[in-house]
Amino acid sequence: MGNRLLWSLVLSSALSAMGAQAAEKTVIQVMHQGDPGFVAAYGKVAERFEAANPDVDVQFIYAPHDAYNEKFSAAVMAKQLPDVMELDAPFLANYVWSGYLQPIKPLIDEDVLDDMTASNIAQGTYPIDKDLYAIGLTDSSVVLYGNKKYLEAIGARIPKSVDDAWSREEFETYLEKLSKLDGVKWPIDTFRGYGIKTEWITYAYGPILQSAGCDLIDRKAWKSEGTLDSEACVDALSMMQKWVKKDWVVPQSAGTNQFFAEGNPAALALGGHWVYAEAAATMKDNIVVLPLPKFGAEGASPNGTWIWAVTKTSAHPDIAGKFISFLLKDKEYRTFVASQSGYPGLKSFAAESPLYAPGGPMAIAFEQASKTAIARPPHPAYPTITSAFMQAVDEAFNGGDPKEALTSAAKKIDQDIEDNDGYPPFGDEQ
Repeated sequence: MGNRLLWSLVLSSALSAMGAQAAEKTVIQVMHQGDPGFVAAYGKVAERFEAANPDVDVQFIYAPHDAYNEKFSAAVMAKQLPDVMELDAPFLANYVWSGYLQPIKPLIDEDVLDDMTASNIAQGTYPIDKDLYAIGLTDSSVVLYGNKKYLEAIGARIPKSVDDAWSREEFETYLEKLSKLDGVKWPIDTFRGYGIKTEWITYAYGPILQSAGCDLIDRKAWKSEGTLDSEACVDALSMMQKWVKKDWVVPQSAGTNQFFAEGNPAALALGGHWVYAEAAATMKDNIVVLPLPKFGAEGASPNGTWIWAVTKTSAHPDIAGKFISFLLKDKEYRTFVASQSGYPGLKSFAAESPLYAPGGPMAIAFEQASKTAIARPPHPAYPTITSAFMQAVDEAFNGGDPKEALTSAAKKIDQDIEDNDGYPPFGDEQ
């Protein structure tokens, strides 16, 4: 009886200790999006982080890509923000202005900060105080993919660098020729299948307007009327509408992979860097990567992707920052991202990514980052800017008048800014 009592006391003490230890664990919540591959990769990183930090419990909050902003807004309303959140770079200004994020520099390992590329720094920097609020392993870009067999059949010139990009006239000449080529159902896939809720239209098509000599908003006066509805922007949207009317563009109903789908029905593709891995797996040496065409005097390309931030309400910002640093340096995670043709945002990751090295298949995409990349407008009104522009493009692609669509979009943007008293201190810095 005595031994039983003793063992009972020992076991009770041990269980109490285990319970206390579990209770003492620091819990950090991480809100993120991503396809199943990335979701699984994050989970494995968390396991390795917890093994190295047994006093920490990482809990994930998943939000679907297309509904991420809505779920984050719900968390704001419920006053239940996570410690760490993934965010789409162009929305950073809105989140910082709204008071959701804290500067991240003091929380991230120094060697990671020193490793950032210029475009990575730019996408995570708030333009008012010039402080860093978010960081990522990657950045992004859009290139023009081509089917080598089809391009050779029409005698198309293959640019070797960003400086050598096709002109608007050259590009449209090739579209016309491809439309008459046997085996080609559509000259180009612009990935309309992504729809108007994924940020794709602003991200991929906005640079076409910028290359043509205009923008979504005047970035000094922060006024859209007179800029988005200018002659240059109307002409650029009319040009894209013409492509759709001529049936040169893969329709939204056909999905998002007609460039590398069976039979390769689309000859060209205006696609993100992430398309390369899947396209190359089926097309092999028949895929060629080209810079985005110049639709005006200069070329333009997008940048900015999903990056990591620490919320202002986090009770454990030091642990949150420690997790982000661990994630960005984790070798297995880097290997996975590289396998997905991840676009380097850290210099060390670029060195580990022969895909983007000089002479590599995606070298032109990395070249665009330093020569033609233009960030989406870093302004708190960005949610309205992108929504209004996407609706205008969708309206034009469905037969609406480009001038009327862009004028309506510009008015919506300016009205939002006026309703928020100019989003001070934006506009005060000029």
